[in-house]
Amino acid sequence: MKNLKLIHKVFIGLVSGIIVGALLYPMKENPIVSKYIVSGLFEFLGQGFLRLVKMIIVPLVFASLVTGTAAMNDVKKLGRIGIKTLAFFMGTTAIGIIAAIVGANILKPGAGIVLENVQKAQYVAKETDSFVKVLLNIIPTNPIEALVKGEMLQVIFFAVMTGFVITILGEKANRLQGIFEEVNSLMLKMVSLIMELAPFGIFGLIGKTFITLGWAAMKPLASFIIVTYILLLFHGLVVYQILLRVYAKESPVAFLKKILAPMTLAFSTSSSAACIPLSLKTLKEEFNVEEKISSFTIPLGATINMDGTAIMQGVATVFIAQLYNIHLTTNDYFMVVLTAVLASIGTAGVPGVGTIMLSMVLSQVGLPLEGIGMILAVDRIVDMGRTTVNITGDLVCSVIIDRIEKRAENAEEKVQGKVAAKI
Repeated sequence: MKNLKLIHKVFIGLVSGIIVGALLYPMKENPIVSKYIVSGLFEFLGQGFLRLVKMIIVPLVFASLVTGTAAMNDVKKLGRIGIKTLAFFMGTTAIGIIAAIVGANILKPGAGIVLENVQKAQYVAKETDSFVKVLLNIIPTNPIEALVKGEMLQVIFFAVMTGFVITILGEKANRLQGIFEEVNSLMLKMVSLIMELAPFGIFGLIGKTFITLGWAAMKPLASFIIVTYILLLFHGLVVYQILLRVYAKESPVAFLKKILAPMTLAFSTSSSAACIPLSLKTLKEEFNVEEKISSFTIPLGATINMDGTAIMQGVATVFIAQLYNIHLTTNDYFMVVLTAVLASIGTAGVPGVGTIMLSMVLSQVGLPLEGIGMILAVDRIVDMGRTTVNITGDLVCSVIIDRIEKRAENAEEKVQGKVAAKI
């Protein structure tokens, strides 16, 4: 095991969890299995690993963002990278949900399903914030409280502001910048140590999922799950890879091989935030992406880049409309796209939040919120796939922006070289 790469260890943990969980599913009511394996071994391994990851997320994100922002030494470059990142995230989210709506209308996942046969979970509608309030909530009134509570958008805002001011202060803030760089190095080393435990954590998380749900819960909603995964795969393997080839000149096959570890972690944990440490590590070691770029794009992407979530919302909207035999107009679909793209900005990178955002989309077009209960019954299964797409998008965005920036810098150096030669 010592000679195996992390991705191989993670894959072994994933497959082992599926096999053990599926084999023990018929015995899940057994008191010994329930107490000592599901609530004991699987719970300890899975939640123990997630707690370790969550322990370092806030200090890692804050230190890496401050370091990355300050390292740019150029306010214009920071603005340029920020605009490109937001454009990529919102653009691919729009592409994802449009493809989901079109695909779901063609494949018709809700056609022919009898409502009485569908397993439902209890869903209580929650009041959602207005778009203006979401934007205002990005600005922390108490930065320390934001750090303690792990309010990621507020942490990101305060970190970028801190790095921005360090850049303005220049040499006066060299000592402070050095402290943040040392803290960032400390966090990255801690990430390496924690990631060695990832195979055991993934084994526990996946094992518990399969021993709890089994295959039976998926059968009535199999069409919804299958269509969602088809469209998630299309987005991850076609849309992203075309963008990667065009803008980064990278081989899609080689790229996918290099990001298997963070993809597997995303699939197992269903948490974008939990993947931040490994994503940063992968970009540095496998793609040589500059830390000042990855430390900006990855934490931001884990919070607002929700392509997979948007795809699920698109499929779920069409699925519920077909299930209740409700006709949606072109204007309705336009509102679905607009609401999902804007809602993605306020979606935190933790398991299950996408379902709450779905209520916004359904309310916007007048679909019954009771339909969410059906989606919740298999949400854990779908959540694994959509989180994987979200993380893949973060990585693709980081590589593309890094390559574009490097080409721009090389071109600028050539121009300056020619000018110097003439002089």
